[in-house]
Amino acid sequence: MQQYQSYQAPADALAGKVILVTGAGDGIGREAALTYAKHGATVILLGRTTAKLEAVYDEIEQLGAPQPAIIPLDMKGATESHYRDMAATIMDQFGRLDGLLHNASILGVLSPFAHIDSASFQDVMHVNVTAQMMMTKALLPALLAAPAASVVFTSSGVGRKGRAHWGAYAISKFATEGMAQVLADEYENSTLRVNVINPGATRTKMRAKAYPAENSDKLKTPADLMPLYLYLMSDDSKAITGGSFDAQSH
Repeated sequence: MQQYQSYQAPADALAGKVILVTGAGDGIGREAALTYAKHGATVILLGRTTAKLEAVYDEIEQLGAPQPAIIPLDMKGATESHYRDMAATIMDQFGRLDGLLHNASILGVLSPFAHIDSASFQDVMHVNVTAQMMMTKALLPALLAAPAASVVFTSSGVGRKGRAHWGAYAISKFATEGMAQVLADEYENSTLRVNVINPGATRTKMRAKAYPAENSDKLKTPADLMPLYLYLMSDDSKAITGGSFDAQSH
């Protein structure tokens, strides 16, 4: 097993850090938000369903962790001005952003390439690529105001090797890998590092939608993946940038 997949984070590994998690309402995003909070971070919960974000907020409060913040935002409809306003609010409240986990994605429709629906394709590319570009761009000043900031994108096995019928989703994840590489190279000699996580097969709603006949009990849970998510947000990884990591052993 890779060392980072069994990383043991100190209890205060993220103490004093401000970390934004997208798609924080459920699945891997929810687990990452709770895990970051448990390790001392002030977590900003971003998602499109306020009720889900409020439930995670309450869980974090019950942990006695630093008080989180909520940003209800639908990445499908948000414009550059929304992201600029969000970044300004974060700077006003916190003065910096130490971490950004791009977890939110949509699957779209799995179909043969010949049957890809243009509207669905555009939705997937917008949420998984364009919105993440706009958000990251707007947040760069806040990230560069931190002593050692980490941006983590979420990819997929089909974002490294294309697979039949995965169309828009696979194409969007290849773009994600490329976006992370461009950013990592541009900011190589700065305090900002950029890496990518491939979560692998995980017990989430998105996985169940893609593989409805699969026995989900045999899959890893989001909690099983957290060592890598913690490692890439902690200062233990501050010398690492431009990497594409697997959260699970093959």
